[in-house]
Formats: sequence, structure tokens, C-alpha cells
Amino acid sequence: MTDERPENMQVPSPNRPCPTESIPVHSAEGLTEGGATAHIRLDGQVYTLRITRTNKLILTK
Repeated sequence: MTDERPENMQVPSPNRPCPTESIPVHSAEGLTEGGATAHIRLDGQVYTLRITRTNKLILTK
């Protein structure tokens, strides 16, 4: 089976939105202001965003 896409056609990465989508991008370090934790409020609920020692993100309620 051959790939029938034109050479200049870009395939969107599964980790990145298509360039035509308008999704805001925020830095986790910016949200935590250089620390490891930030609180995010949504509809009266407070969630905690945490950056782990292994640079993973955890969001908890």
C-alpha cells in the first residue's frame, strides 16, 4: 500500500491541534508562577494543578 498524500500536505500531530483551531495555550510554569502548584476555579469548584518531580501534570478536584 502506498501513501497517496501530496508531498506538501501536513498531517496533524495527535498531540497538537490543527493550525486552524483557535485553542489557547498556557504554560504550566506560568500558571504556577514558577512553583509546582496552581488552583483553578470552575463553576465554584476549585481544582489543583500540580507539576510533579518527573515533570508530569496532575489535576485534582
